[in-house]
Amino acid sequence: MGDANSALETAYELNKLLDCGLDKESLSICVALIENGVSPEALAEVVTRLRKQAADVAAQAAAGGTGGGR
Repeated sequence: MGDANSALETAYELNKLLDCGLDKESLSICVALIENGVSPEALAEVVTRLRKQAADVAAQAAAGGTGGGR
């Protein structure tokens, strides 16, 4: 278990250096998904799309919109 924690800590430090914006829990989930066969490229695309959607919803909310539409 120590090796796994060490690897996660190293990945988290790299994540911070590259300004990826993932917290430790999110990074841990991403690593687990990849270890279970999820394509890293597909996962990166999903994370990117979710971040864009979250930013769009936040912008709509700031502008007084409901954020419920597409």
